[in-house]
This record gives sequence, structure tokens and C-alpha cells, in this order.
Amino acid sequence: MSKLHLVMGGRVKNPQTLEFEDLGAIDIVGVYPDYASAESAWRGAAQRTVDDAEMRYVIVHLHRLLEPELPKST
Repeated sequence: MSKLHLVMGGRVKNPQTLEFEDLGAIDIVGVYPDYASAESAWRGAAQRTVDDAEMRYVIVHLHRLLEPELPKST
């Protein structure tokens, strides 16, 4: 199985947390087969909103959610 990664983001209620204001407005950047390509997409999305402290983009390790027994090596 590929180590799938989801890159997503949106406006957060507090810049210190990951509680999104509007789940319906989440920006799904994409799903990627490896961490390197997900990180590249994350950097691009995060750079577009660098001046907005309430916008947050994250990488979600989908493979860890789908198969939690796999080793945690990225």
C-alpha cells in the first residue's frame, strides 16, 4: 500500500490550534503517494497564505489512519 498523505487547510479559530472555523470551506489541496510530494504541495499552499495568520495548512498521514499498525517512519 502507498503511504498516502492528504494536504488540506483553511481558516482556524485560533492560530495556536487546528480547530477550523468552517469545515465546509476546507481547501483540499490533494492526496499524494509519498511525504515528499505532499510536503511540496503543502509548502506551495502555505506560502500563498503566509501573511494570513489564521490560515493553516497541514499534512495528514492517511496511511496511519488506514493502517495504524504500520511503523511510523514518515
